[in-house]
Amino acid sequence: MQRLRLPVLAVFLAAALVLAGCSGKGAEAPKAEAPAAQKTVSDAQPIKIGVNAELTGRVASYGQSFVQGAELYVEELNKNGGVLGRKVELVKVDNKSEKADATNAALRLIEQDKVVAILGAATSGITMAFAPIAEEHKVPFVSPSATNPDVTVKDGKTLAYAFRACFIDPFQGEVAAKFALNDLKVKRAALLVNQSDEYAIGLANAFKETFLKGGGEIVAEEKYSKGDKDFNSALTRIKAQKPDVLYLPNYYEDVGLQIRQARELGLDIPVLGGDGWDSPELVKLAGSASNLNNAYMTAHFSPESTEPAVQTFVKLFKQKYGSEPNGFHALGYDAAGLVVDAIKRAGEADPKKIRDALEATKDFQGVTGKISFDDKHNPVKPAVVIEFKDGKQTYRATVQP
Repeated sequence: MQRLRLPVLAVFLAAALVLAGCSGKGAEAPKAEAPAAQKTVSDAQPIKIGVNAELTGRVASYGQSFVQGAELYVEELNKNGGVLGRKVELVKVDNKSEKADATNAALRLIEQDKVVAILGAATSGITMAFAPIAEEHKVPFVSPSATNPDVTVKDGKTLAYAFRACFIDPFQGEVAAKFALNDLKVKRAALLVNQSDEYAIGLANAFKETFLKGGGEIVAEEKYSKGDKDFNSALTRIKAQKPDVLYLPNYYEDVGLQIRQARELGLDIPVLGGDGWDSPELVKLAGSASNLNNAYMTAHFSPESTEPAVQTFVKLFKQKYGSEPNGFHALGYDAAGLVVDAIKRAGEADPKKIRDALEATKDFQGVTGKISFDDKHNPVKPAVVIEFKDGKQTYRATVQP
């Protein structure tokens, strides 16, 4: 029995010596547990951010573009460790450029996919359709490009969970009117406006108010309905009033045809519009690149900017997609960045805390400018004026808010 006890005693003595040697630095004792506690980014559950986008339908170019920008941001984020030690996953749903589908998409993202925030939609009317869903379920959304003031406000009250990465229509219409008066030196303006679209109406109203205040005159205002393709009669009536400038505050699928038909009628005056023009499809619809000469749009971004954030984004975008980014790409990138920045500052992926962090955003450096939110959850940042030269977008001016 004693022969058996000696080895056992030796084992206990050895163990005691080991424990004594380790006890001098008690804070470092649980080293063996560190690998289990320090999970890699790939081991953790991803943070799900929903995307409610116009991937098909009449304004699919906008949705596809902002999603590409958001995907680029998230891809680079995940390469560099994600946020809060977790990867970000974009859960995309196609709203088909329809309000009803956007509402259903929001419900699916919130109730089934359990996203902590939503990116989208691209257009104002579609975003406003699902905003009440986000508000009811207390899940924040950031639209990259919905510019109508009512996207974030209802009955004079700011919606708690609604945010956007873009400036709003009144500012955009004001910029266009001032550019017409001060840079183009024109005094007589005509408008052709989609009367069934909130975006077009908002821009038109802001343009008219500023143009009239600046001493200009509105000599003609023609309206049309969704789905119209022949604008010759309206443009002929406009031409008869001999305007100096034509303002087209509509989306690219209409504007391309309107510019083409205007040029065919000999209406060679300057043409102005908003960020709704910003699509590679515009040149095709306009019939030729030369038809867009003497045409200008207010926009959120120019790839020609020398700002470091812009040049980094342009380089990354070209590497991934093989082409130059447009404003919707940049806004999608910034919308994703705003949400991730809020998650980081919130300290956890909780929708309410993300909302609070979004509201407190100040001087976020995006590629479309340095962003802080005002009391209506609109970003305070500059606009740019883009001039078309033989179909190519070129930087013309920057206008501060």
